[in-house]
Amino acid sequence: MYIIVAGAGKVGHFLAQRLLEDKHTVVVVEKSKDVCQKLSQTLNLIIVNGDACEPRFLEEAHIERADVIAAVTGEDEDNLVICQLAKEKFGIKRTVARVNDPANEHTFNELGIDVPIDATKIIAKMIEEEVSFTDFVNLMSFKRGKLAIVRVDLTDDSPAIHKNLNELVLPPDSVLVSIIRKDEVVVPKGNTVLAPGDDIIALTLVENEQQLLRALIGDLK
Repeated sequence: MYIIVAGAGKVGHFLAQRLLEDKHTVVVVEKSKDVCQKLSQTLNLIIVNGDACEPRFLEEAHIERADVIAAVTGEDEDNLVICQLAKEKFGIKRTVARVNDPANEHTFNELGIDVPIDATKIIAKMIEEEVSFTDFVNLMSFKRGKLAIVRVDLTDDSPAIHKNLNELVLPPDSVLVSIIRKDEVVVPKGNTVLAPGDDIIALTLVENEQQLLRALIGDLK
């Protein structure tokens, strides 16, 4: 896919890196010249130095080719404007926006942002899950329940443990986003071996949740 990432802070940097690893074509739009220079030293991609709230910089990023635009700046107002520009002026069908203030999530939904991502809500749900221990918790649903981020805790009898990711047969449109292993966060790669006690954060379609569960923790009881 051709993906535009607006904002090259820590979130934008790691998002662009991950998308490149997954063989997508990525263009980053960032208004800080210094941030652009630093990014160019670590990632091999097209970088547009400019404010993505201005249509001319989105045009410079060839937004007409984009399948998705992800607005992940530290300002909710900017993320909202970028996504609305992408949809209304350029006809981009898929918009993803970082929500920095949880109070703004409703506004993002009402104004038609396809995937508003509230990191605060995800973290809060993870904390709650630790208190009320369960094998699996639905962290967040997107786009009227079509897409979900979920968490799976691998037990000693999980069919996925001691296997690397290349060996796993996951349902369609599912991806492992991160692995929380004791006190560290592991970015999943093809040769990553899963271990008992790993907490898996995964992205999947809601209708594939049960199939994802079976792949990671076995038959549900």
